[in-house]
Amino acid sequence: MSKLSNLEMFMKECASLDFEKDASLSCHSTFKVGGIADYIAYPKSESALCALVDYLNDENIKYIVIGNGSNLLFSDEGYRGVVVVTTQLKKIRKSRNTIYAECGVPLTSLALYAQKHGLSGLEFAYGIPGSVGGAVFMNAGAYDGEIKDVLQKSSYFDASLSKRCELYNAGHKFGYRSSIYESNDNVILSAVFELTPGDPDEIKHKMDGFMALRKEKQPLEYPSAGSTFKRCEGHYTSKMIDEAGLKGRAVGGAMVSEKHAGFVINKGNATSNDIKELISIIKAELKKKFDVDIQEEIKYID
Repeated sequence: MSKLSNLEMFMKECASLDFEKDASLSCHSTFKVGGIADYIAYPKSESALCALVDYLNDENIKYIVIGNGSNLLFSDEGYRGVVVVTTQLKKIRKSRNTIYAECGVPLTSLALYAQKHGLSGLEFAYGIPGSVGGAVFMNAGAYDGEIKDVLQKSSYFDASLSKRCELYNAGHKFGYRSSIYESNDNVILSAVFELTPGDPDEIKHKMDGFMALRKEKQPLEYPSAGSTFKRCEGHYTSKMIDEAGLKGRAVGGAMVSEKHAGFVINKGNATSNDIKELISIIKAELKKKFDVDIQEEIKYID
């Protein structure tokens, strides 16, 4: 039997795992683009996720583990291998001033859970479209708050050791939109956040204020990956894009938002190649006009 046939048998026998064969990736990307993946797997428990990753590594089958797909751009050609989606890993619990959350918990749900229990520190995360795993992976942040400010520790699966391990805050080597997880193949399983007691109404008022700002300034009505580019030292990237006359610039169905120049949006029927080409144009124009090299926040998945 082929590797993929054996894989399919393995996944069928795993009670805590669902999967699809030859499935579209567009519904797993906030850009709403992407081709067909050989398999998309949905582990329903931490042990199922670890067992699947272990199997894929042992069999040398290509895979990627994702959450909400909010910072990814899948290829139009799809993915030859297994896309492991963690959105069913949603356990969450409180212990005094800490909250434990599995990797698939949406950040907005995490922020609301903290608010309900009178815990402050995650207000900035309200409205960020990612999951806990992705947020730890890239040190997600907004409105002067970052994951590194509230993370106590994360747990991960080390496939090279077939072992569950823990990492405390300093060990993450957090930077601007980066962490140590970007330089290894470990799979984030869960995180513990250390928060501060506060008044639930005051916390909700702050969260609602951030959400109002998002709706006012960001093109939330269109598919996108949020802010397309990283902050550029000494410059406001969106301001440079605006000053370069790129607001409204389009390639196919992809367009630089007229509401916020830092967002590349899918106006309708955009392809991954449309988005990539538009990003290349923006980078080239800013290099020519301002002599700066900007970097994407989004990650390309081929």
